[in-house]
Amino acid sequence: MALRLSDVVAVSAAVAATTSRRAKVELLAGLFRQADDTELAVVVALAAGAPRQGRIGVGWATLAGLGDLPPGPGGVRTVRDLDRLLDDLAALAGPGSATARVGRLGTFLAGTDTAERELLTRLLLGGLRQGALEGVAVEALALATGIDPALVRRALMVQGDLGATATLARRGGAAALAAARVEPGRALRPMLAATSPTVAEAVGELGEVSVEWKLDGARIQVHRDGTDVAVFTRNLNDVTARFTDVVDAVLALPGRRLVLDGELIGLDEATVEPAGPDVTGAARQAPRPFQDTISRFATDRSGAAAAGLTPFFFDCVHLDGDDLLDEPLTRRLEALDATAGALVVPRLVTADPAAAAAFAGDAVARGHEGVMVKALSSPYAAGCRGATWRKVKPVRTADLVVLAAEWGHGRRTGRLSNLHLGARDPDRPDAFVMVGKTFKGLTDAVLAWQTEALLTRQVSVSGITVTVRPELVVEIAFDGVQRSRRYPGGVALRFARVRRYRPDKAPSEADTVGSLQALVAGVAEQAG
Repeated sequence: MALRLSDVVAVSAAVAATTSRRAKVELLAGLFRQADDTELAVVVALAAGAPRQGRIGVGWATLAGLGDLPPGPGGVRTVRDLDRLLDDLAALAGPGSATARVGRLGTFLAGTDTAERELLTRLLLGGLRQGALEGVAVEALALATGIDPALVRRALMVQGDLGATATLARRGGAAALAAARVEPGRALRPMLAATSPTVAEAVGELGEVSVEWKLDGARIQVHRDGTDVAVFTRNLNDVTARFTDVVDAVLALPGRRLVLDGELIGLDEATVEPAGPDVTGAARQAPRPFQDTISRFATDRSGAAAAGLTPFFFDCVHLDGDDLLDEPLTRRLEALDATAGALVVPRLVTADPAAAAAFAGDAVARGHEGVMVKALSSPYAAGCRGATWRKVKPVRTADLVVLAAEWGHGRRTGRLSNLHLGARDPDRPDAFVMVGKTFKGLTDAVLAWQTEALLTRQVSVSGITVTVRPELVVEIAFDGVQRSRRYPGGVALRFARVRRYRPDKAPSEADTVGSLQALVAGVAEQAG
């Protein structure tokens, strides 16, 4: 019997209702067992919170075009029906496709009840958050198939797709998963890094390490199979057509079958020459600001090629038929050096915390984001945030003033959460310029105190936003500053989070917008 969409809705609701990870895994494993071979990939993708087809061009505008469609009977649509719908929507393109999407969705939704419709809407808009994302789905798949979870995770690394891994597990069992290999041309999950507060701490925990510049660009994965080259983003989107310069650079490399991990960055014409280790070629050029790189990297719907970006590589996971995932970093770096040449990210191999810290300081002085510290024995744990890779970035802080706050939702319902942050305008007494927002770093205790403190300073309300008198100073940690047209000061904080409120400081002691603007200009000043 075909698995119904209402069955998925029921399990989804049960998963969302429990906080027990084990209970979530067991609920999903039961659902996976009910699915047949043609349904399993679809159901597993739903459990992980994203359709098998990826982004399919349906947003709020499309859903709004349906108007107030009355609920249908429910229990009619099957998982296969949903998969066919998503295939159809993904295939629509060109003139008239928006209208066609609305019509196709309307026909499908007419046979769904309110709960089924809500699940589909959340799925299409990327809001299917039920505490059962990919990690839980992987555990549930292992339980449902009786296969070691470690084997499922490793197969997922090289498959790059949870649905495909599920199908492989169902049809071929543990042997099929164990036989999965890296295939040039098929994207695999990138390895991720944990965070360390200092280089010395990272070296102290990892021992002999490779300390590498952390380039502030766009993560890419490059595959070559003979004369065929593919370029993937960190989300495994194929962007080959947009980066012909990268394709040409990879075709010039000596290897015939390659999978390289790296970054794309924009480079300035000027060079930076701090008193650090010698580096050659394009690596001596100053990096352009992050938003310049991303604006060039972002998908151009016209299909035009993106120019002005340079690839640098820091890992080699496949070389001429040899999978290197399980090899130590030392072996992979040997393969990388033999393959990528001048396009290798500069690094220092050391066990000396002082030498590593000096190298990191030089990287930052050249305009880079920080460093990566990697254990030389580390394998490439694709798709995992491994403790053997650490990112270390200088933490900057600024004392800013709270200008407004937005009412929260979910766990923060009834609390003022998202803060509007202002820097002092030195040319106008008691005036502040907005430079960003953040809701991060707030504990429940701080949220409760903050709500009460801000409401006593309320000036006006607009929708969910409460404007307040600019009296509270808050210390904000951030990773960097970028140019912005959104805020009147022309800059915006990157990855801002609250460290603490500063009742000991008056608003007149807050940092100026000029001090933040100088951080954007810093790289250009070093370069020139």
